[in-house]
Amino acid sequence: MEYETNNWIWDGVYNHPHVFGGLMLTAALLGLSTSYFGGISVPQLPYLWPDSGIFHKKKSEKKRIRVYMDGCFDLMHYGHANALRQAKALGDELVVGVVSDEEIIANKGPPVLSMEERLALVSGLKWVDQVIANAPYEITEQFMNKLFNEHKIDYIIHGDDPCLLPDGTDAYALAKKAGRYKQIKRTEGVSSTDIVGRILSSLKETTDTSAHGDACEESQSKSAQLSQFLPTSRRIVQFSNGKAPGPNARIVYIDGAFDLFHAGHVEILKNARQLGDFLLVGIHNDYTVSEHRGKHPIMHLHERSLGVLGCRYVDEVIIGAPWEITMDMITTFNISLVVHGTVSEYNSSFTGESDPYSVPKSMGIFQVLESPKDITTTSVAQRIIANHDAYLKRNARKTASEKKYYEQKKYVSGD
Repeated sequence: MEYETNNWIWDGVYNHPHVFGGLMLTAALLGLSTSYFGGISVPQLPYLWPDSGIFHKKKSEKKRIRVYMDGCFDLMHYGHANALRQAKALGDELVVGVVSDEEIIANKGPPVLSMEERLALVSGLKWVDQVIANAPYEITEQFMNKLFNEHKIDYIIHGDDPCLLPDGTDAYALAKKAGRYKQIKRTEGVSSTDIVGRILSSLKETTDTSAHGDACEESQSKSAQLSQFLPTSRRIVQFSNGKAPGPNARIVYIDGAFDLFHAGHVEILKNARQLGDFLLVGIHNDYTVSEHRGKHPIMHLHERSLGVLGCRYVDEVIIGAPWEITMDMITTFNISLVVHGTVSEYNSSFTGESDPYSVPKSMGIFQVLESPKDITTTSVAQRIIANHDAYLKRNARKTASEKKYYEQKKYVSGD
């Protein structure tokens, strides 16, 4: 009888593995002994799993949510970065559409940055997984279907500020109607329109200064009033990696103003990061920038810090870094290499001070990096100044739109 019982069991294993596997699982869960099955030696459950389809199947992986957000991303600033950070938090993968030059001209006016520059800036953000170039300004039915079917997008994201077409209709109306739209909170205190306004105002102040003598301090004071940015510790934490370098990490240090964060900054930071394991970026305060560059920065220290922190190649920043790199600083941060680009706007003739890199040079840990691009903050500003009338007209239109937004503004939860 024992022999017959054993045969019956093995026939069950061979002919009905799923059923037998279920019985064995039940037996295991109930804590039953295998001696119940006639004393046969039954392999432990894990060894039965390869022969049993029900056990061998892997747990189905959770579907990754893909979200899409688009924009012009002209004069990239921390507001853009924070919008994309919030968008990424609504899914697992963030796909970003960069609106074409032609669409920007038709809907907003001439862009300051080229498509190539805007793509470099968006691709350089730590929260972005994929970029779509030449995206349309309006979410049309054709493009929306392409997003859903080809790019497997689950939701389309935009801020709480209205995005209207020239005819006054909502650019995201179809996405909302399809039930595939999610909203994030607009980052207050900055916009591309605001930055263009700062540049145009600085031009006016420079002209007034030339006509009425030295009014540097007054000019700086007026520039400072243009920013409505309210820095918080929470925002800095949100942008930070929150990771310290390992005990044997090769720490690379680079410093600068990083004003009006542009494609040239992204490329030099990328190259600097490749020289080590951890990239530490020193950001000079407003006074230091003004003293050594001869003019006040367009973006304030905390605005510039967030712009740099949003870059995927940056691990940590020193907010208000000293002009001169000392031995104490090198020891404190365990810096292995100090680098500096070949393109710089600092003018030594304003101060006549000694070389700020003399200590790392004497230690043999200084390296000059060839700047991949010759873009500077000044060259970007000059594009606006050269097309003064066009941007003045564009800003007047956008300023009126933003004023209306703030007048009708209501509290929106989010961060």
